[in-house]
Parts: sequence; C-alpha cells; structure tokens
Amino acid sequence: MPDEFHDADGWPTNAVHGFARFLLELLEKERPAHIAIAFDEALDSCFRNRLYPAYKANRDPAPEALRRQFTHCKALCAALGLSVLSHGEYEADDLIGSALHAARPDGFRGVIVSADKDLSQLLGDHDEQWDFARGQRWGMAGVKARHGVEARQIADYLALTGDAVDNIPGVSGIGAKSAAVLLAHFGDLDTLLARVDEVAFLRLRGAATMAVRLREQREHALLWRQLTTIALDAPLGDIAHGHARGPADGDMLAGLSDALRFGPMTRRRLRAAAGLDDPAY
Repeated sequence: MPDEFHDADGWPTNAVHGFARFLLELLEKERPAHIAIAFDEALDSCFRNRLYPAYKANRDPAPEALRRQFTHCKALCAALGLSVLSHGEYEADDLIGSALHAARPDGFRGVIVSADKDLSQLLGDHDEQWDFARGQRWGMAGVKARHGVEARQIADYLALTGDAVDNIPGVSGIGAKSAAVLLAHFGDLDTLLARVDEVAFLRLRGAATMAVRLREQREHALLWRQLTTIALDAPLGDIAHGHARGPADGDMLAGLSDALRFGPMTRRRLRAAAGLDDPAY
C-alpha cells in the first residue's frame, strides 16, 4: 500500500489499511466459522535463535512505524472476534502448525492462507494451502508438483538446500534438484545420513562430492532440520474450541476505525463482517 494513510497522530497506517482489505476479502469470501490469525513477534527472540544465533540475522528489525501497525492489526482482529495468536519465542509458522495440530483430533481440517513453502510440511490428507493473492489452492498431493518433494519431506529438503530468507546455509553443494533426488531415493534425512555411503553410487552429478559433504556436515544438517521443522507444541493460550469466531466488539471496532481514519466503505464492510448492524455515517 502507498504511504499515504496516517492515523490521528500522524503515524503511517498503510500496512493496517492493506491488512484490513485482505482480511475483509477473506472473511467476505469464505465466511469462516473457525479462524485464527498468527502474528510474528519472535524475529530475534525465537527458540531457533538459541539453537543458531545467526538465524534470520540477515533481516533488519521492523521499523517502529511498522511495529505500531502490527499492534493495530492484532486489535482489529480481536475487535472482529477472531482468534489472535502471537508469542515471543515462537514464530507465526509454529503457531499455525500448533493450532492445526491441536484442532485435528476434534475433526477439523485446515486451510493455511499463505504461499510460504515452509508451511507445506503441515498439510495432511484433508488440508489445503491457499496462495490468496494468486488464487491458487493445493492439498498435500499437490506439494510435489510445486516443490519436487512430498509435504512430509519439506523440512528435510530445506535442511539440505538451505533457506536464504531465514539465513540457513544448508549442506554446501546440494541444490534443489539434488535434494529432491536424494529424498526421493532415501525418503528422509535420517535415512540419507545413515546410508550416506550409498550416495556416491547414485546416478547423480557430483554424487561422490555430495557424499563427502554430507559426512562432513552431518551435525549441521541435523541442526538445519531443527530450524526448518515447524513446532507443533507452541503455547496457544486460552482459545475457543477450534478457534471458533467470538462476538465482535462494536465499540472497539468503532474506536479503531476513528483512530485509523477508515473511510465509510471500509467501516460498513467491517461492521458487516462482524455481524453488527450498520449505523448511519
């Protein structure tokens, strides 16, 4: 969103306006009865930073003008009666994974609204991932067509190839195609490392060198796998059954609309999404 929106105190609100538009489109299109919104608050305090201090060290901290807007986004979700997830030691991916894991025994399936390939590791038989911006949805069976490996292999795949976005080096000399071939043959990282002597005999360019690198970097590969595996046991706090939508807070919604200077159209859409009567403006 262009930097042309400001609150009553002059702080930018472009991110909140963009988030509100996305959220309204999602709620109006899907009308979900159960929904959770996960926020990242662990850029430099995540448990992964203790395992590997350089984790995400390539990312600059969010500027204060943006951090203020995260607070407004969370407040907007709460005012709409949506379950809000955030934690200082767990990333949004972990909160999403833990929410889905906790809901499955009660018969829920999950639709993960994100294009992030990391999250594909969470997909079960009846789950879906949704790239909302591109209008693309896929299930567990569609992961291999997109990434070359099975959903259950995503964490191992990223451990081998590395992930530049998160500053994870991976095993040197192993790229996306090689990692996919190795995992197709061995199934998972543990089996690959246990049978590393066989790697040199695969019909794979540079196989002998890969075998040497895997032996040398075995402990690193296992560490990278710890970083790329999404946690399923993050604390979620006191949540409604299956993250059922709760009652909206009309007063809070009105106060936020005033503070963020939402226009009449956005205000009407927010109140409609919240199930509140539309007052005259």
